[in-house]
Amino acid sequence: MKHHLTIITGASRGLGLAMAAQRLTPGATVLCISRRVSDELARHAQSAGANLEQWAMDLADGAAAASALSTWLQAKVHSPWLSATLINNAGVIPALGPLRDAQSADLANALRVGLEAPMLLSAAFLGTTRNWKIPRKVLNISSGLGRRAMASSAAYCAAKAGMDHFTRSMALDEAGAKNGALVCSLAPGVIDTDMQVQLRGADESLFPDLATFKGLHSKGQLSSASDTAAKVLAYLARPDFGTLPVADIRD
Repeated sequence: MKHHLTIITGASRGLGLAMAAQRLTPGATVLCISRRVSDELARHAQSAGANLEQWAMDLADGAAAASALSTWLQAKVHSPWLSATLINNAGVIPALGPLRDAQSADLANALRVGLEAPMLLSAAFLGTTRNWKIPRKVLNISSGLGRRAMASSAAYCAAKAGMDHFTRSMALDEAGAKNGALVCSLAPGVIDTDMQVQLRGADESLFPDLATFKGLHSKGQLSSASDTAAKVLAYLARPDFGTLPVADIRD
């Protein structure tokens, strides 16, 4: 029987974990690339009858991850899949504060994980599968902060803005290719994850928007990772996916 392939980064917690769990349906193949493996996903895959691979890799070394992905996909060229999808979800918010006070290593890590790795993995995925005769998709998990700047978070904003714009360019490339992939950079809304905990725990003197994020939590305006994952995957399955290279789940 034919099933679907999904590759997800940052799948060991939060939105990535929820998306991976929901893609682990009977017969499906899910490859997760994260800094650590998830025992929860392994148990879910076993009970669901799904095929799960987990690579413990630091996406700060995106070149190594992209090379491994290309090699893995080359070996799977004859696999009986109905579709192949790459979801670039991993991201990092370094210590909050003005850019003038940032540590160079923290900035470099945030940009490597949030921008360089998605570009390298997208290139590896699209290049290796260009002759596959099945639908292919790239879904980049972006953020409203890629479209609206926020103080004390220059690296994260820059990574997401870069993700949006390279997706626009990638969409133009694929539109002109034979059996080109469908691509989209999607903002998933405000989610109740560890990243939100990090924002709410910031020093108010370094993070002017602290009250806003505390208010979202206290007023119950954060979506759960599970609910957001369902909405994102529903968007991925829409017949008009890729029509807009940059989109927001709330529109």
